[in-house]
Amino acid sequence: MYFVTGTDTDSGKTLIGSALLYKAKQQGTTLGVKPIASGCEMTTQGLRNSDALSLMAQSSLKLPYEQINPFAFAPAIAPHIAAKQAGQSLSVASIERHLRTLPFHKVDFSLIEGAGGWRLPLGEGAYLSDLAKALELPVILVVGLKLGALNHAVLTQEALLADGLEIAGWVANRVDPKMSVPEENLQSLHEMMSSPCLGVVPYLDSPDVAQVASYLDINGL
Repeated sequence: MYFVTGTDTDSGKTLIGSALLYKAKQQGTTLGVKPIASGCEMTTQGLRNSDALSLMAQSSLKLPYEQINPFAFAPAIAPHIAAKQAGQSLSVASIERHLRTLPFHKVDFSLIEGAGGWRLPLGEGAYLSDLAKALELPVILVVGLKLGALNHAVLTQEALLADGLEIAGWVANRVDPKMSVPEENLQSLHEMMSSPCLGVVPYLDSPDVAQVASYLDINGL
């Protein structure tokens, strides 16, 4: 089981997470979970989040939506603020309790996708990163290639290592087609990151999970 985080909110965690599941599904069974999501849409079945639905589509083990995304909020704002507006509270303990009820042991490859960046606040001094620490999960870092990516990647790497967690690998995902000198930035990342690069995904106008998966190598996981 892996925890997928990103250098920031728009780094492409869901796209890469879904592609990792797609890739792994070619070899075995999969399960992807997104415990917290804001920016959900109201449907006849209740609140639904596009990120969670994407992970579900690439999960061979089919579970009810509420098990994949137990904490869903409509406003596209920081989840702990959305939760407060909804009269709810978020805590590491409550999320962990839910996750421990899920049958991760039944699949060959599983991942938990975070929200925002590594230090997503849950309120009252807690962060979503505390969940990964509590579960002692290896982390896959998605680096959104754009101006500022080097700083964000190195700072996130430092935080992950300071938290005592293993970085299983990182994925470079080009999110800005106008980024200057992308190859030079990528070379710098290879020099500064201490874990294996699992793939480099170019900018895609209409990204397709199968297409993105072709740029990834999960053999080292």
